[in-house]
Amino acid sequence: MPGAALVLPPRRRIGETGLVPEFCTCGAQLPPDALFCHRCGKPQRELPSVQEEPAPPAPPLQEIPIPAPPPGIGLRNSQAVRVALLTGSLTFLVSLMPLPMALRFLLLVAAGALSVYLYRRRSGVALEVISGARMGWITGLFCFVIFTVLFTVSVAALTVILRDASLEAAYRQQMSSMGMSPENIQQALEALQNPAQLIGALLTAFAILTILPALGGALGARLFRGN
Repeated sequence: MPGAALVLPPRRRIGETGLVPEFCTCGAQLPPDALFCHRCGKPQRELPSVQEEPAPPAPPLQEIPIPAPPPGIGLRNSQAVRVALLTGSLTFLVSLMPLPMALRFLLLVAAGALSVYLYRRRSGVALEVISGARMGWITGLFCFVIFTVLFTVSVAALTVILRDASLEAAYRQQMSSMGMSPENIQQALEALQNPAQLIGALLTAFAILTILPALGGALGARLFRGN
C-alpha cells in the first residue's frame, strides 16, 4: 500500500534462540547451527551442560559356598560309627550260630565289606582302600566290645558255678551236649581260674575280630568303589 511503512520483524537475540549469527566477529561466514568458528575457533553459543547420571552401584558379590570335604573315617564320624555298630552287632549275632571256624573267619571278612557298602549307600562317598580298612576295623572293634561284655558276664557266672559241685556237673553236661569233648571242657574250666590265659584269650579275640574285618573293608572299598 503506498505510503504505508514497511514493518520488519524484530531481530531475535542470539541468547533467546538457539540460532547462531551468520557471521563471526572475525568476519567469517558461519554455517547454520555452527558451534565454533571454522576460522578463529571462537564458540558461537553456549552448549547446555549434560549431567551424567551416576552409574548404579555394583551388586554385592555373592559368596559361592564351597562344599565341605567328607569327614574321614574314624570314631568322630557319627555316620561311620552308626554303620559299624549296626554291622558289628549283626555279625556277632550271626556268629552265635554253630558255624565252622572257617565260616566264622569268612563272616568277619564279609562284615568289613558290608560296612563299607552300607556307608557308601548312606553317605554317597566312595571310600579308598585305607578308609575301607578303617571302616572294617571299627566294625570289628564293636564286635570285640560286644564279645568282651558277654565274655566278662560268662566268666563271672562260671566262677559262681564252679563253687557248687552240682552246678559244675550240670555245666559239664551242657557243654558235652553241644559237642565239646571232656578235655576241652576241662581246659576251659582251668582257663577261667588263670588270669593270664583270660588276658591272652582277649588279646587273641581282639586281633581276630579287628584284623579280618579290616581286610574285608579294604576289599570292599575296591569292590564297591565304582557302584
